[in-house]
Amino acid sequence: MPDKTEELHLENFLPYRLSILDNRVSQALSGIYQERFGLSIPEWRVMAILGRHAPLSSNQVADRGSMDKAKVSRAVARLLERDLISRETDPRDNRLLILKLSSKGRRIYAKISPLALGWEKALIGCLEPEEAEILDRIIDKLHRQVDQLG
Repeated sequence: MPDKTEELHLENFLPYRLSILDNRVSQALSGIYQERFGLSIPEWRVMAILGRHAPLSSNQVADRGSMDKAKVSRAVARLLERDLISRETDPRDNRLLILKLSSKGRRIYAKISPLALGWEKALIGCLEPEEAEILDRIIDKLHRQVDQLG
């Protein structure tokens, strides 16, 4: 008699469900910065990371945001073209280029951040406060578990 294995139902598979939710949330939220400010999802993520953690290299941005380095590189190039970020040589290592928001970039970041936070508040507004706390703890646990699973 053959082994009976559990059948995979993609629509119930947690990694798939999280990916779909991520895509839907990113697309819905992107309306705030795409339509009003002409920024793509990767461009806004780069700006958001630099807004909080600059100065950073492109590789550090990619690492902090768990982003593909090629996407970061394209986003950085477009942000530089629009003068939303600046790039300078690291004084400690001339091979490294350091990124930070330009004054124009800081103004846009200051406009988008409260809008994004308001959108997040509306998103989790369907949860009871205890549910929001539990969700936060679950996400943290899943991050740690992914790290352990490699």
